[in-house]
Amino acid sequence: MKQFLHILIVEDDTVLAAQLERFLTDAGHIIDVVSTGRDAIRRVADTEYDVVILDLSLPDTDGIELCGRIKQTAESVLPVLMLTARTALSDKLAGFAAGTDDYVTKPYQPDEVLVRCLSLARRRELHQAKQLVIGEMTIDLITNTVSRQNQVLHLSATDKAILITLAKAHPMPLGRRQLIERVWGNDIHNSDVLKSHIYTIRQQLDKPFDFPMLKTIHGVGFGLQASA
Repeated sequence: MKQFLHILIVEDDTVLAAQLERFLTDAGHIIDVVSTGRDAIRRVADTEYDVVILDLSLPDTDGIELCGRIKQTAESVLPVLMLTARTALSDKLAGFAAGTDDYVTKPYQPDEVLVRCLSLARRRELHQAKQLVIGEMTIDLITNTVSRQNQVLHLSATDKAILITLAKAHPMPLGRRQLIERVWGNDIHNSDVLKSHIYTIRQQLDKPFDFPMLKTIHGVGFGLQASA
């Protein structure tokens, strides 16, 4: 599993949200926080998260209803961890029916929330496809090899991480900042490092072949194309 998670917290209690955000950020994860269901749906549509932490009671919608909408909106399997003060079995069953993957009952300890998030993210990875195929390129997620036209490409671990991130986002491009955050987390702020890796990827992925797969999209960032 990758070293950090990108987590969306949906919580209208600003004190609880800030405490949980601080704890998870200090643990090395990338955290976004919203307080309404409307903003949660917008974020899920625009960003690839590893886990959503969802409060059951929100000002503009019911958390159980929102969970179902999040599952429908997300482009890939997206685990939802529900935070709730409700302990009735009927509430939990309704949540699971809407797609909730796990529950934490309030009051909670932040480290318990983190452990649950890590478990959900690990489970998500186990259920994902073993290969990513885009046009002539195949990424084998088991052997961690990248090939084009059945020729294995000699890439560094970071180059592979960048390509996997772009492949998972395909056909949508990713902005430079998005790409940096997903590959390096909060540990790097120098875009020249990304530029260097983009160059080395192109030497292997594009230069020996008929057309470039890794495209620079001006004003946006980078994306992959399956054909010329």
